[in-house]
Amino acid sequence: MSNAKHGTNFIYLASRSPRRCELLQQLGMKFEQVPADIDESLQASEKPEDYVFRMAVGKARAAASKLESHNMPVLGADTAIVIDGQILGKPESKEDALAMLRKLSDNTHEVLSAIALVGSNDELFDLNRTQVSFRRISDAEMMAYWALGESSDKAGAYAIQGHAALFIENISGSYSGVMGLPLFETGRLLERFGYQLFGKAVH
Repeated sequence: MSNAKHGTNFIYLASRSPRRCELLQQLGMKFEQVPADIDESLQASEKPEDYVFRMAVGKARAAASKLESHNMPVLGADTAIVIDGQILGKPESKEDALAMLRKLSDNTHEVLSAIALVGSNDELFDLNRTQVSFRRISDAEMMAYWALGESSDKAGAYAIQGHAALFIENISGSYSGVMGLPLFETGRLLERFGYQLFGKAVH
């Protein structure tokens, strides 16, 4: 696959997330955002791993279908906060956010970040698992954190790159994966597609 049409290291990104844009820029990638709105409902008895894979692939395929010429790959990603086998989505209210933070408090949860790189003739996938341990959070701290506004549009009601970093005692895995785009896995898929991130592609 050639990426000469748009210049070096160009892809499409099936996301509106400013965090994913920042992370992709860290890899030196040029990209155009092609947001894809798909049904993100969890299917009955669907495992969290299967869900994030389905979302990442679905977003990438939906974005690719919008393009007149699909000669460049599309990157899709999805991240889920999982605790006790349950996916914590974006809170629907203050009470919902506080309930999520109480579950995370003094506990360890898993963050699953799936990525999919969909080209005209190939599709590649990967998954990152990261364990995140929170210290005990007091009710006063939870209320103060909610008042900052960080919780309202974040899965699991927290943003690792914000004030919630004060709650995190330990991370085992990928910081960028918790932010929404695991750079190690993303770089590996891009190199498999023939992109040269360090002057020489690794296969």
